[in-house]
Amino acid sequence: MGGFQQAIEAAIPALRRYARALTRNGELADDLVQDTLVRALRSEHLFHGGDIRSWLYTILTNLNRNRLRALARRPVLQAIDDNDAPELAGPEAGARDIERALASLVEDQRSALLLVVLEGLTYREVAEVQGVPIGTVMSRLARARMQIKAYLDGERPPLRRVK
Repeated sequence: MGGFQQAIEAAIPALRRYARALTRNGELADDLVQDTLVRALRSEHLFHGGDIRSWLYTILTNLNRNRLRALARRPVLQAIDDNDAPELAGPEAGARDIERALASLVEDQRSALLLVVLEGLTYREVAEVQGVPIGTVMSRLARARMQIKAYLDGERPPLRRVK
């Protein structure tokens, strides 16, 4: 096995972790990682050196955006789970709150936050993955952190005025 394939194989656990955090669904995450790996292996000739993890995160992020665009065109059906009941007792309550706070973020903010906090990427690497300037990453992170803090403190999000 070549060095390129070994580097991709070494990145699989981090890709799965990031995909699971993005999608909040194990099966979707595994499909997303598989699609990422297939695309990366087919596009080896497009990789021009550098950090392979950032390149793989970029592929995964773009595939997830495409998936979300396709889902936006369909009606949303959501099953009611037993876990949806507002039980605030037990040690799991804090984790559920954080999970809901993350779910309340817009996709770009959640993605930036997960790449920095969960995967340990630098702001510059996140900017490359998301294809935006580093200042945009910093602002997305600041907004995400403020929104999560407000959610956990029980504050209602302010309404936006649209002109």
